[in-house]
Amino acid sequence: MRIAIAGFQHETNTFAPMLADLAAFERAGAWPGLTQGEAVRDAVVGINLSIAGFIAAAEAAGHEVVPIVWCSAEPSSFVTDEAFDTVTTILTDGLTALCADSDQPLDAVYLDLHGAMVTQSYQDGEGEVLTRVRRVIGMQMPLAVSLDLHVNLTAKMVELADVVTIYRTYPHLDMAATGARCLPLLERILEHGKPAKAFAQVPFMVPLQAQYTYMEPNTALYGLLEPLVAGGAWSADIASGFPPADIYDAGPAVVAYGGDQDAADAAMSALLAAYIEAESSFDPSVMEPAEAVRNAMQQPPGKPMVLADVEDNPGAGATSDTTGMLNALVDGKAQGAVLALLYDPDVAEQAHTLGVGAQFSAALGGKCGGPGDGSFAGRFEVLALSDGRFPFTGQMYAGAKAELGSMALLRVVAPGADVRVVVGAQRCQCLDQAIFRHIGVDLDSARIVVVKSTVHFRADFEPIAQQVWTVRAPGAHPSRLDTVDYKNLRPGVRLGPNGPAFARA
Repeated sequence: MRIAIAGFQHETNTFAPMLADLAAFERAGAWPGLTQGEAVRDAVVGINLSIAGFIAAAEAAGHEVVPIVWCSAEPSSFVTDEAFDTVTTILTDGLTALCADSDQPLDAVYLDLHGAMVTQSYQDGEGEVLTRVRRVIGMQMPLAVSLDLHVNLTAKMVELADVVTIYRTYPHLDMAATGARCLPLLERILEHGKPAKAFAQVPFMVPLQAQYTYMEPNTALYGLLEPLVAGGAWSADIASGFPPADIYDAGPAVVAYGGDQDAADAAMSALLAAYIEAESSFDPSVMEPAEAVRNAMQQPPGKPMVLADVEDNPGAGATSDTTGMLNALVDGKAQGAVLALLYDPDVAEQAHTLGVGAQFSAALGGKCGGPGDGSFAGRFEVLALSDGRFPFTGQMYAGAKAELGSMALLRVVAPGADVRVVVGAQRCQCLDQAIFRHIGVDLDSARIVVVKSTVHFRADFEPIAQQVWTVRAPGAHPSRLDTVDYKNLRPGVRLGPNGPAFARA
């Protein structure tokens, strides 16, 4: 096969204060910036990304892949129309040129999408991407799409893609494997024709902290997928949903494919029934900051206590600059405490200007306009500096190299407290130990480690943790769905497991 490939990724938190403009997609961070043509292959090779997994699988099988574009922006609020139209036009122009080449006909298309993109004009960003792609390639050409576990799967996505595959782990350790799973499905389509599809949405939403796939009921639910395939389905997947998106289709869904409609319907119905039956088993509980710090300091010495600042997770669109957890550490006179990554380009630059060893006063964080406690006004000592370039060492960001700009390790000068904070010029979810270790933090000797993350950090931090607690300090990623001021959900969907039903005002 000759397969056109592309990727366009954004996870949109419609409650966040910052838009995703074109520069956000052009800028490198944890992953490469906007890349076009054959350069895509070199930019993603060896990284745990769906498109990299698809390329490796396709080329190993002897197929030709033709890259068009790949880009991703850190989760935030709406994707601007300019950014959306620019990237989508690069994609459709590339497909138009390939389809016009009669000497080298195109056999199929693979897209690496997220599934929770909301733009200034479209609630279903991926549905609009697929609509524009189908205008170019028609409905007959096979089209496979890999999606994030947090996809808000829509009927339009299922209708326009011949098959979708979805991550099955959270933390997302199987991104490359999910892209690779698209290849045998495309091969099967070329040999046997397109499969039957079955899709349904779950009647309740699940907050991200309860979607961890290595705890129940998620482990059991995801354990159903391979037996369904062994029982006759082509493919079956669960979309856990992204609840910080105030759109009609937010929430979990299930999808299945089969050689006939009965096979697809049977697999989908089994998944839907199991998910609904598990509603009471999801655990969305969170701790309050002062309680978490107090209890953490009471634990015996040894491995660090890891506290997740779930509502300020930039990987869920939050600002990564709230100070609720920092205040709790200082007010609680925490000892051996470190926190990362707090986004404040001005303070990071000031630290670089002054140099290691300097002390200075500043208002740290709390500047992006989202919910939170405002800035932390204090005095800081510069312990270490970094240019933000370092290799990630954890499994999820395997193969990727950080490009995070100026970073600084600061000690808070406060009586009775021993608190350090890693400050950076770019938002980046703290899911990899290298964010701490590259700037000189010895995590093994820390008593409390605070990460601005919800679940992804668990893959790299659980092995070094005495215990892991999720903590609710105010931020733009809501952990209590029954407190969220939704406007656009479909009527009747429950706001969390056994939560109240949404009703339009």
